[in-house]
Amino acid sequence: MKTIKGPAIFLAQFADDTAPYNSLDGLCGWAAKMGYKAVQIPSWDKRCIDLALAATSDQYISELQETVQSHGLEISELSTHLQGQLVAVHPAYDSMFDAFAPADKQNNSKARTVWAVDQVQKAAVVSRKLGIDRMASFSGALLWPTMYPWPQRPAGLVETGFSELAARWAPILKVAADQGVDICYEIHPGEDLHDGITFEMFLEATGHHEQVKMLYDPSHLLLQQMDYLTYIDHYHDFIKMFHVKDAEYLPNGKSGVYGGYQSWIDRPGRFRSLGDGQVDFKQIFSKLSTYDFDGWAVLEWECCIKSPEQGAREGAPFISDCIIEVTEKAFDDFAGAESDEAKNRKILGLDQ
Repeated sequence: MKTIKGPAIFLAQFADDTAPYNSLDGLCGWAAKMGYKAVQIPSWDKRCIDLALAATSDQYISELQETVQSHGLEISELSTHLQGQLVAVHPAYDSMFDAFAPADKQNNSKARTVWAVDQVQKAAVVSRKLGIDRMASFSGALLWPTMYPWPQRPAGLVETGFSELAARWAPILKVAADQGVDICYEIHPGEDLHDGITFEMFLEATGHHEQVKMLYDPSHLLLQQMDYLTYIDHYHDFIKMFHVKDAEYLPNGKSGVYGGYQSWIDRPGRFRSLGDGQVDFKQIFSKLSTYDFDGWAVLEWECCIKSPEQGAREGAPFISDCIIEVTEKAFDDFAGAESDEAKNRKILGLDQ
């Protein structure tokens, strides 16, 4: 077994235009003071990283690492959630997702997709330069508007959708394979990969590509009313990244898992800061440790009630308390004895 690394923190929800949150140096100093040991960097945010420069400049890579290490931190992983989203966008969401792309790629879905593919490829290259063998992403979605089967989906629609999704990711996965970097898709509503079954569909469509892995975030599974613990039993071989995020589902007589178009505060299912929701993190850390998860436990803060500053302050000790220092000896070793084949055969009555 391996001891999970942590605590780490995903910087995406904290970066803004005021100090100390407006630079990687400032964010790292802030995170270190709260007890975090690593940062997960949103690769689309130039306050944190210039992805294009990182892909071509070893000097910039060194400067980036020095900035993080000067605060006693590591880079846990890079995230390409927003760029991955743009690899596949259904026309129904075209204008809403345009904001994720540069101005010169907006109102041009084909150019936007080409840009997104290049961005995720660059992130794989940069991950390897940083000595990191995994990165996070969203899959994007072509099928999500047909998630509920009404009107009835035409025969073959799902297969066509996953075939096209796999084709769009194929050049990215090739670069990832060349770099020895796994792409960990966050299983997330709104993505075509939103549960275990859809992950399996995508995996099959890619020909069971070796670089197709998973980012486990129990909050998204709880809000779908899935068994997020048994999920680990099914998919532990694919889980290479872990977002520690809490959630709660409070059923009522007016709306359910779809949320009734309400704001997060009014939805039955909503994200909460660590310890304020219903996720059983003690059991999650136990299962992941049992299955030799060797990655980072990364706080992703999203809460409709608590401030991000308080959520971050409370997150580091919460994760630290959950991390299990795995044992290297059995609890009953004191009663053991040296191996003796002759004695073992005698106990079993094999030489009588």
